Amino acid sequence: MSTKQLLLGLNVATSASAGADPVGEAVRAEEAGFDFVSAADHPATAEASFETWTMLAWIAARTERIHVATRVLGVPYRNPALVAKMAETFDRLSGGRLILGLGGGYSDEEFRAYGMRVPTAREKVDGLEEAIRITRGLWAEREFSFAGRYHQTVEAPLEPKPERRIPLWLGTFGPRALEVTGRLADGWIPSLGFAGPERVKGMRERMLRAAEGAGRDPAEITCAYNVVVRVDERAEPRDGQVRGAAGLVTETLLGFVELGFSAFNFMVDGPEQVERLAGEVVPELRAAVG
Repeated sequence: MSTKQLLLGLNVATSASAGADPVGEAVRAEEAGFDFVSAADHPATAEASFETWTMLAWIAARTERIHVATRVLGVPYRNPALVAKMAETFDRLSGGRLILGLGGGYSDEEFRAYGMRVPTAREKVDGLEEAIRITRGLWAEREFSFAGRYHQTVEAPLEPKPERRIPLWLGTFGPRALEVTGRLADGWIPSLGFAGPERVKGMRERMLRAAEGAGRDPAEITCAYNVVVRVDERAEPRDGQVRGAAGLVTETLLGFVELGFSAFNFMVDGPEQVERLAGEVVPELRAAVG
């Protein structure tokens, strides 16, 4: 059904509450055969939580095979040039297992909470594009200068250079952001809860047209779907989620593959659901796609 290898990931919550064990969850995801784990980036929360980058670095140190994805880092929270340096270090020390996910910054309340100016929607997209150009430039050139509206570098060195092309995925939804994704990114990772199958099809087409317009092969871009899943014969349907018996869940996910998605990031509730997903859905899904 698909010409791309199917990549299956599992969300790891950043919860630091009593009893939470995100590192243990990642270790179990590796043991269960998932291809990557991911975590969202929301630094200003009322609930006890870990800082995403620090937590994922700890996960990388405790695992051996599984890839680790930032889903996605809010660009305005951190200096893009420094993130490029952090990413190279992370990827090198993890043995080439980083997927660098970036976004424009979702919650305006988080900007206010931490004393940062709230960017407009246009500024978020333009700043995201500048951050990508800085990241790629620093990874490729001996000394890189960039004079953007929001981000700058001046004859900046970054050594050592990455040993491979670190995948750069974007979590984007609006028209201009989708065009940036098509022109510059290695992957696109929208969420079912924000963009259902009817809407996401047109979004994907817009993104791929931008890739073609930039002279790129659209097939080079990994399309990943964030999906909340519950494998449960008694589960009632719920908007923005995939719920039901294992066969129904598998069938629904295969429908997303038909839409052009070759990767999934699953968000599930608890270890029992991880076991059911890994044991009852993943094998059938891989067999059907492979």
